[in-house]
This record gives sequence, C-alpha cells and structure tokens, in this order.
Amino acid sequence: MVLRIAGGLGLFLAVVAVAGWLAFVPWAREPGYAFVTAWGGKGDGPGQFNDPTGIAVAGGEVFVADARNGRIQVFDLDGNFKRQFGSPGDGPGRIGRPMNLTVAGNELYVPEYFNDRVQVFALDGTPRRIIGGPGSGPGQFDAPGGVAVAPNGDLFVADFYNQRIQRLKADGTFIRQWGTTGGVGVSAGRFNYPTDVVLAPDGTLYVADGYNDRVQAFAPDGSFSHKWGGPFAMNIFGPFNGWFAVTTAVAVGPQGNIFVADFYNDRVQKFAPDGTFLTAFAETGSGPGQLGHAVAVAVADDGTVFVADFLNNRIQKWRPRE
Repeated sequence: MVLRIAGGLGLFLAVVAVAGWLAFVPWAREPGYAFVTAWGGKGDGPGQFNDPTGIAVAGGEVFVADARNGRIQVFDLDGNFKRQFGSPGDGPGRIGRPMNLTVAGNELYVPEYFNDRVQVFALDGTPRRIIGGPGSGPGQFDAPGGVAVAPNGDLFVADFYNQRIQRLKADGTFIRQWGTTGGVGVSAGRFNYPTDVVLAPDGTLYVADGYNDRVQAFAPDGSFSHKWGGPFAMNIFGPFNGWFAVTTAVAVGPQGNIFVADFYNDRVQKFAPDGTFLTAFAETGSGPGQLGHAVAVAVADDGTVFVADFLNNRIQKWRPRE
C-alpha cells in the first residue's frame, strides 16, 4: 500500500512538473535567425568600440552608441564605417555615456546616462537641442536609458534610477508618468530600473522593465495592457524560452513583432505583440554568432536584426532563416 501511494505521488508530481513546464516554457513557433557578420573590437579608433550600448537603423545606416568613447558612430548596413560625431563631456554636442538610440523625423535621439538628459542630433551629427536635466521632478531624469517618439513629437523616456517612464511634449514639457518616482515594484505599471521603450505603429508602448526581467505593454490611452517574462512576469529570471535575465532593449520589427535584448542570457528573443514567444537566437561566447551580453537591438525594414554585443565590443548582423 505504501509503495502504491508513493508511486501515485511520484506520478502526480511528474504530471505537475510537466504541466508547469508546458505552461511557463513555450516552444518556438518560428525558425531562428542566421548570423551574417560582425564588426568592431575594443578601442577608440573608427569602427572600434568601448562598451557599445545602443543601436538604431535608418536610411540604410546603422547608428551605434559608443558609450565610454562618448560618441556616435555611423556605418552602412554591412558594417563599413562612414562617420562619427560627439566626444565625452556635458556641453552641447558632447555626450556622456549614450544609451539606447532612436531615429525619428530625420533626427537621432540620444539618452545620456551620465548627463541625465536626451540630446537630439541631425543625422549628420549636428546638435539640435537638449531635453531635460538631472533630477527627479517632472521632465527631469536620473540616467535615462531609452526614448520613443510619437508621430506628434511626444517623447516617452525610460527614466532608469527614477523608476518611471515619462511622457513629455517635444519641447520637454511634462505630460504624465508611469511608475512611482524612486519606488521599485513588481505589480503592473511599476518598474525595477526600466531601460528602454518603443512605440508600435498602433500606439502600444512597450517597456523593457530591466531588473524585473520582463516586458510591460501599455495601450495607446496609457492604461496597462499586458506583461510577459517568466512565470506571471513577476521578477523571476531564467534561461528558458520566454524568460529573461535583465531586459535592456526593445525594438519593433516590420511585422509588428517585438525583439528583446536578453542581457545576461546572451541572446535576443522575438515575440508577437501579445507576448507570445516566437523564437530566440545567439548563444554565449565570443565567436561568430555568439554574444557576450546582448545590450541593444534594432531591426531594419527588411527584417535584418542588428545587435550590440556588449562584452565583445562589436555589432552583429542577423537575418531570418527561410
């Protein structure tokens, strides 16, 4: 009788384990991505990087935030160096640790982690204007990590240490915020060091909720929509499909899918807009097609994906498998 009970309990636990796995570890619904090329290497010369932390693609060019070199470097889609602008500092046109980059309206938006501001450049590198400054008040920042730009020019800024997302007018006037200033939380609409934001064409705002190891989505009216990442998206990290180990960037692909830089898992994951896991690519290492912390991601109009490979000080290019 004891053996029969023990056997039944073992079977029950096995069923529960399998059910839990199926519930919280989804399978890939799409083929992965194929590695194309990489460029870079540590240094301060043209085409070299010292902590690449942001990337954007526009007009056949790749813009890279070269953080510790305090500059933006620009390449063609094959990685050939074209130009650079910026230098370390806090004056106009100088850059203090640039983070996730955004191109909108033929301008480049550069959130500056050290200077607590967003600086806007023409695509040729001409400084245009500065938005914000240090602090925790409305329209101020404490290490902004990413910015999204609405069609009407409104800005959405991931305000890292202030634990919030701010919405501002184009001139920096405060509109509203999500999250509690300076307060960490795991419930819907609260953040744990948010790192990046992106707006989908339908107006949905996606937030890389960094140390909560998840993505949160907000409807065009600002209301919370949904979240994903691990069991219940409640700050449970892991290496499984659909789970994260610190989310550092989000990007929207041409089909509306969401690409997430999964930093400590050394990979990029791809999701449907509702958070359904589609595929993941890259593995840990320094060889071709391997990543040493995926810190930023951008997607070109043809679906090509560019990834900032933080520890390896390089940019990688990937294409969808047929």
